[in-house]
Amino acid sequence: MGSLEQTAHSHPSLRPGGTVTGLVFNIMRFSLHDGPGIRTTVFLKGCPLHCWWCHNPESQLPETELIYFEGRCIRCGNCVRACPNGALRLHQRLIHDSDLCQRCGACVNACPAAARQLAGRWMTVSEVVAEVLKDQIFFDESGGGITVSGGEPLMQAGFVEALLDACRARGIRAVLDTCGFANSKVIHRISAKVDLFLYDLKLMDCERHRDFTGVRNDLILRNLKMLAERKSAVVVRIPIIPGVNDDSDNIEAFSEFLSPLGLREIDLLPFHRIGSDKYRRLHLSYGMGGVDPPTAEQMESIALRLRRDGFSVRIGG
Repeated sequence: MGSLEQTAHSHPSLRPGGTVTGLVFNIMRFSLHDGPGIRTTVFLKGCPLHCWWCHNPESQLPETELIYFEGRCIRCGNCVRACPNGALRLHQRLIHDSDLCQRCGACVNACPAAARQLAGRWMTVSEVVAEVLKDQIFFDESGGGITVSGGEPLMQAGFVEALLDACRARGIRAVLDTCGFANSKVIHRISAKVDLFLYDLKLMDCERHRDFTGVRNDLILRNLKMLAERKSAVVVRIPIIPGVNDDSDNIEAFSEFLSPLGLREIDLLPFHRIGSDKYRRLHLSYGMGGVDPPTAEQMESIALRLRRDGFSVRIGG
């Protein structure tokens, strides 16, 4: 097994007694853009990629994180007094020392204004399934189901596989939203339990892919070829990032790679800055502040280019 495979592999976390748990940062109900029908999307924490344009930065680290909503803070000092590690100080504003913070949640519990929150909580498969089942009536009427997303859900492959098994046992159709940077044996095994893959492609040039996401794309492309050979249902999702991957050479490279694989469905996802405030709340820098979203005309031009090559293209997914 090569180094990429080792990096992409993960192990489930266990509670005492051997119960598999997953680190979940959101469960979104009535989702209409994460697969067919009405869906409940389960977002898992942790991602091996660190895309410059990521609109869910709270999804990247495979651990709980503190989020600070400065606009809600009433400067009462309860969090400072509650912190057992001295990681908070209150002067003109609240100062957070990330080196001292242990993410214990004491400040969250002490805050009367909900200005501090923890992103990520450990849940068992049964706990997640119980939440998903609340929406089963919508699945039955719309052809929807569960979508497992992230971060990169396959960083928690053991949990995902157990969750998929539990959903199939209850007749719930499953979509997996993945960046494809995962152990090939895991993807091969899980593919039999997934009704549809939403598979992200960012860049075709390997070095540019590493520059903008932190990893090479060899494994991602290899896994997509494998799914195509297995005749898995796949929708390729391409985020369109101005100045990064919207040039004609990259669009042409997408077409040349996907055409022989027989993968004809593409969703083009226009870059947006909706998640930019999250970086400040997580005390992170945001590198895409000077980039404007693509115009509708630019998106339609890229879609038309791919349609001419025989692809079925949707803008927005």
